[in-house]
Amino acid sequence: MSGADLGGIAALGAFHGLNPAMGWLFAVALALQERSRRVLAAAFVPLAVGHAAAIGLAVVLVEELQAVLSTGTLRVTGAAALAGFAACKLIRNRHPRWVGFRIRPPELALWSFLMASAHGAGLMLLPFLVGVHVPAGDGPIPGGLEFGAAAVVVHTLAMVAVAGAIAVMVFEVVGVGILRRAWVNLDLLWAASLLVGAGATLFG
Repeated sequence: MSGADLGGIAALGAFHGLNPAMGWLFAVALALQERSRRVLAAAFVPLAVGHAAAIGLAVVLVEELQAVLSTGTLRVTGAAALAGFAACKLIRNRHPRWVGFRIRPPELALWSFLMASAHGAGLMLLPFLVGVHVPAGDGPIPGGLEFGAAAVVVHTLAMVAVAGAIAVMVFEVVGVGILRRAWVNLDLLWAASLLVGAGATLFG
């Protein structure tokens, strides 16, 4: 995995951070309920953990599948999965609503993991992961796991940086009303990104 791959993974993390469904809207709601900047900041710890777990699961899954499947088979399978998530997003444009706003950090982390998984966030990394063969490292950690961990960390930091900046702006300045007045249809953009990822995975 090259620096360009990590740059692309970071850019994808920044894109994930834009999406309210990845957690910043939840963090703002919690902070507004308690009227506390501390609550806003604290919410991003479990949100980051849950998102990183979803991304890490995808990285490990790809790493394991590459050991038993050909690159071509994995590309076709991954592209089909991404296209399937995109179709579900376009056909059934709803989000899970199984939690209230009185929520503990472990529950928030689980919510973040489920939301990222349900939206196919981890699968979006497939174009950067499929076909990447990393030689084993000399240290105690295998090379593939080193780069996989780097991908998770870089992606999650970029996501939290963008989501955190938006959350602070909404909480301190513009208010949640901007979602009704000026927010673009990120669900449609998300579905389009999944389709782009499917094409990139298939032909990358």
